[in-house]
Amino acid sequence: MFGLFPACHQKLIAPTLRRFPILCSASALMLFCSVASAQQDRIYLLTGSPVSGKIVEMKPDSVTIESGSKKQSVSVEQIQRILYEGDPAPLTKGREFALDGQWEEALEELRRIDFDSLNRDYIKADALYYLAESESKLALMGRGNTAEAAKKMLAFVRANSQNIHFYAAAKILGDLAVAMGIYDQALNYYGALAKAPSVDLKIESVYLTGLAKLRQGKAADAQADFDKVIGASVQSTAAARMQTLAKAGRAVTLSQQGNGAEGLKLVDSLIEELNPADSEMASRIYNAQGASYEATGDSQSAVIAYLHTHLMFSGQADAHAEALTKLVQLWPKIGKPERAADAREELQQRYPGWGK
Repeated sequence: MFGLFPACHQKLIAPTLRRFPILCSASALMLFCSVASAQQDRIYLLTGSPVSGKIVEMKPDSVTIESGSKKQSVSVEQIQRILYEGDPAPLTKGREFALDGQWEEALEELRRIDFDSLNRDYIKADALYYLAESESKLALMGRGNTAEAAKKMLAFVRANSQNIHFYAAAKILGDLAVAMGIYDQALNYYGALAKAPSVDLKIESVYLTGLAKLRQGKAADAQADFDKVIGASVQSTAAARMQTLAKAGRAVTLSQQGNGAEGLKLVDSLIEELNPADSEMASRIYNAQGASYEATGDSQSAVIAYLHTHLMFSGQADAHAEALTKLVQLWPKIGKPERAADAREELQQRYPGWGK
């Protein structure tokens, strides 16, 4: 699909009522209707009530669900999660853990699934996706093998190119490629997001492409992408957030091109409005501040900036690894080589292969 990957490919109630007529009360009917409803596919939306029925068609950007004689198409942008009729308990639990970002717990549950017993392609695809996602997220945090995780995610995409997880999988593949230093592949995967109907995903595609180019050492090209994001007309909170992230990226590109003072001015304005609860945002802004100070020759202030990420936002794996890398280089410049050794040891232990 998109040239990125290879082409691929009330019966429950009635018998009981006949056997137990005494149960024909309103409360009993409600109980049985509840059981029957639980056996349907159910789409949980980001806002509003769930949609129940039988899923009859799936595409990367929408799901069609049938209830009685009525069919309804639901955009992937509206979907929080889908529960399928016949979901095994480990998938139900594992999916919830994954949606909460509890990757180790998710993996523990998902590995209990007996895939041979899964009798619906939608269920099998969902289980494969969340399993690959959990392994990928842990690998990106330095707690797994990035190459193996990428192999599993790519296998999912090749077998399920029409699945609603397609775009999320493409982004994860891009993240894994960046972590492994395979930037051309990362650009390919991130480019798939530009094919999405969602404006937010199109903007994110440009932003992530800029980040990959920045890691690749192509500061001017990265700046052009960040400027596109910053100049875009946005309507959503998610897109506005992406613009702020792009400004942090732009500050780094300015610094890498020898304009640390302008980069520092930009990043200082971002810090004034910083929400520390947004760890991705905070870590990228403080790393941008560190890069700006580096460019002006102020190693002491650069260390302090990178320490913000190291000490306060270490859960943001790629930004944390970047901060540790910079601290390895900067500690000796301010007379503390022993601290550089500590940072190097942590970098090697937590993020083996980072930047290679």
